[in-house]
Amino acid sequence: MTNIKMTVNGKSVSGEVPDETLLSEFLRENLRLTGTHVGCDTSQCGACVVHVNGKALKACTTLAASLEGAEVTTIEGLANGGELHPMQQAFNDNHGLQCGFCTPGMIMTSVDMVNRYKAEGKELTEEAIRDELEGNICRCTGYHNIVKSVEDAAAKM
Repeated sequence: MTNIKMTVNGKSVSGEVPDETLLSEFLRENLRLTGTHVGCDTSQCGACVVHVNGKALKACTTLAASLEGAEVTTIEGLANGGELHPMQQAFNDNHGLQCGFCTPGMIMTSVDMVNRYKAEGKELTEEAIRDELEGNICRCTGYHNIVKSVEDAAAKM
């Protein structure tokens, strides 16, 4: 067992967990933050993406104990009170979701993508968005509205 402490969505949290506890499990089972979805357990679908110290990370293959002292943001932590994050709003406005299972991971990946491209002064093209989202699988939308959502949010972030 390992006692871990980290900041999740701006709040200090701690818990004693078995050494093999995955971050996704810690978030969902210990903290009851169920917006982080687990679709494959093999890091291929991207439904579990969260931000760790400001960078996108797949939570289904990351040990919670390895994140001692880290700052974790989940989909639940993106909104500012009752105001959705621009990426969340864009996914809503542009119909970038259908069943919603992949949506939290898509949004978290997209926020990281836009932040990186803006920080590096790079142009975020449709081709770049599609390439960056390659590690996130959606079986419903065909990605067209997801790409449109990312483009819309990027202009507002």
